[in-house]
Amino acid sequence: QVQLVESGGGLVQAGGSLRLSCAAYGGTRSIEIIRWYRQAPGKEREFVAAVTNGGSTAYVDSVKGRFTVSRDNARNTIYLQMNRLTPEDTAVYYCNAFPQQRWGQGTQVTVSP
Repeated sequence: QVQLVESGGGLVQAGGSLRLSCAAYGGTRSIEIIRWYRQAPGKEREFVAAVTNGGSTAYVDSVKGRFTVSRDNARNTIYLQMNRLTPEDTAVYYCNAFPQQRWGQGTQVTVSP
């Protein structure tokens, strides 16, 4: 059964960078897409970025040009490189495996003004 573990969150000043990791365990060959989502306090969870097995990527408009999603198949790890962070990026970030619909526990990202 697929399990996902996120890491890399933390506190950063506006304009700074963080790299999140999503490590996948168990049945990883059956994962077709890994999506990153985030949920800010009082808001619904929203899609951020995705990467397919073939390397295709997609982003929500608000992060285009700032965030980059990539995958290291040898390490079964997906990364979300986040640059030029703003306070509006503050949220708990989750990765999700499709089609299994498995979620990680999330990692907190806090961007100070």
